Amino acid sequence: MKAIIIEDEKPAAEKLQKAILKADPSMDIVAVTNSVCSSVEWLQQNPQPDLLFMDIELGDGLSFKIFDEVKITSPVIFCTAYDEYWQEAFEHNSIDYLLKPIRQDKLENALNKYDKLKQHFTTNFQQLQQWYRSGENGYKKRFLVKRGTDYISVKTEDVAYFYAAHKLVCMVDTKNQKFILDQSLAEIEKQLDPSKFYRVNRKYFVQQNAIKKIKGVGERADELAVSLNAVVAGVKQDINTGKGPVNALLKDSAMVVKISSSLDNIRKGTDAFNQNMEALKHNFLFRGYFRKLEKQKKKETAQSVAVQ
Repeated sequence: MKAIIIEDEKPAAEKLQKAILKADPSMDIVAVTNSVCSSVEWLQQNPQPDLLFMDIELGDGLSFKIFDEVKITSPVIFCTAYDEYWQEAFEHNSIDYLLKPIRQDKLENALNKYDKLKQHFTTNFQQLQQWYRSGENGYKKRFLVKRGTDYISVKTEDVAYFYAAHKLVCMVDTKNQKFILDQSLAEIEKQLDPSKFYRVNRKYFVQQNAIKKIKGVGERADELAVSLNAVVAGVKQDINTGKGPVNALLKDSAMVVKISSSLDNIRKGTDAFNQNMEALKHNFLFRGYFRKLEKQKKKETAQSVAVQ
């Protein structure tokens, strides 16, 4: 656990640091600042510590001024010789208010309080995450994603597609908002209902409701083009994979995904590719394409028999 001490008297700061380490030897005091100015500067240039020990009357003003300059999210244990600031202290992230000279048992009680509060909120947050991960059918119903310092909830039905690029996996919602996830596409695929989401190639995983139209392309209609709705197709970048039996293109501001490059590739395809094709056959959006493909196969077979 990382903490900083804000104290303008050096002997008092050293005494407090010794008392803290005596109460919790694992505590890492990453900084000791002695004024409002130096505290603001340190907090602006470094990640927020887990805990702050803060005196109130400093050489250049009251430490409450720090909160006006920096958004502090960490809990604070105020350590002061004055009792008249206690009410204002509890309006500024305070979890305890210790009067100098600070008794060891009071300090230890304050640290125990911090540990209990941390455990309580961590457990509740983990339960919240677990609730978001589970759905009625065992599939994920929401994604809890981070935006800046906040977490927001995105319903699964509001997700348009997932894609992998530059070693990152992103989620794009129906409003074309993009969020970075810390999971692979393979991990995400296991959490979603396969009747609603399709992994159309190795880089894209698309929701059925985000699909605008399906059509066969090429001279023998041996490729499948999937166009996404314009509202979710605002990505202005080339996403062409450039190789393999699966290609992805960006066309007229609407993303078009092509699955399968030839009948030979479909016949010889990898297990994963064949499984993807099999899953698509059972969806009404793709039935017309596969009926056309089967007719083409039968025609080629008949021609082959006639030649023999």
